[in-house]
Parts: sequence; C-alpha cells; structure tokens
Amino acid sequence: MKRSRINEILQEGDTFIRSFGYVMPPFAYFTPDEMRRRRHELAGILDARLGWDITDYGQGRFDELGLFLFTVRNGRAEDLTRGSGMLYAEKIMISRQEQLSPMHRHVVKAEDIINRGGGKLVLELFTSDASGDPDPEAEVSVMTDGISRTLPAGGLLSLDPGESVTLLPGVWHAFWGEGADVLIGEVSTVNDDLTDNVFREPIGRFAAIEEDEAPLHLLVSDYERMLTR
Repeated sequence: MKRSRINEILQEGDTFIRSFGYVMPPFAYFTPDEMRRRRHELAGILDARLGWDITDYGQGRFDELGLFLFTVRNGRAEDLTRGSGMLYAEKIMISRQEQLSPMHRHVVKAEDIINRGGGKLVLELFTSDASGDPDPEAEVSVMTDGISRTLPAGGLLSLDPGESVTLLPGVWHAFWGEGADVLIGEVSTVNDDLTDNVFREPIGRFAAIEEDEAPLHLLVSDYERMLTR
C-alpha cells in the first residue's frame, strides 16, 4: 500500500469513528516526530503494540480485502499465562461495505466482536477439525449476547448494530460489512497479532508499504523500523 493511501484511510477512519461518538485516546494523534522524541516514555504503548493498524493482508486490494484497526489497550502474554494481571485487550475497527477480512482463527485469543454501528456485520463461521483446519461438515456453535446459536459449517451470522458474538479459540471466521461500512468493537483476551493469527490462505497479516509521502501517524507495524534507530 502507498503511504499516501494509508494517510487518507487514517483520516477517513478517524472521521467515521467520531461520527458514532467514540473518542480516540490522545496517543492516537501523536506525530511520528513526537513519538521519536518520547519513545522512552512510550514503552507501554510500543511494547503492547497499541495504535493504528491498516492492513491489506499484503495483497494490494484494500477496498476488497482489508481492515482498519486501532488497538486501544492490550495486556501481556505473560500475565495471561500466569492467570493474573492485565488479561484483556480492546480494539476499535472498521469493516467497509463488502470488504472482506479473510478466514482465520486464533490459537489463544477469545474475543467478542461487537457491531457498534453502521451496516450489518456478516461473519462466515467454521469450527476446527482435528488438524485445526476449517471443518467443512461440522456445525459451529457461538454465543451471541449470551444466547447460544448453532449454524451449519460455513453458515453466515448477521449482526445488527448493538449485537455481538463471542468467538473462542479455534473458531474460524471471516467477516465484512453489508449495506454500509461498520464500526466494530473488539473486547478480547490479550492480543498478539504477530503469532496468534492462523489464516486459511497463505497471506500476510500486515501491509507492505511504499513510502511515497511522510506518514501522518505511525502504524504498529512501523514501530520497530522507525522508532528503534
């Protein structure tokens, strides 16, 4: 993705998020220079990989295959292993109309996916077979706002604004907006986007960036490259 396009998406996304009354934390608006100057005091942000995340999954087709994310808070894997401490994470996301977030599952993370407003959020769901792949035949059961729902393999779950679904580790899911762009909340156990995403197809988690202009704000995938010099 070109950095100029990422900058546009950041601005568009921020406007969309604010239109629903959701206010981003102050660090969302730190400039790259400010983050460089303050990087030693921002260790909690950098280590937890809080911040902006715009991905086309390395495929170069963001409008068709992509996702807008911002990690607001995130605990530590060590705390999750120990069973005490900050065991949770929160994201705000945007799934555009007919923009696919591809089929994947998590090894560790359990998550609530919440339609915070806009169009319908549609999820395609599978359970895992014995080898961890999507089971093409088995039914899949999920909790939707405390009510159990059972769907056939590959069944579509449609969430209206205000509705949510709980996805446990091993539940395969792809999702997209229907009718309009969708603001999504995610509340989960500790999030690790470097190791805890298993995709059905051989794709990447982060975008490859062409630096055609200066970044408006850094992405989490920029931190190691741009803040450790």
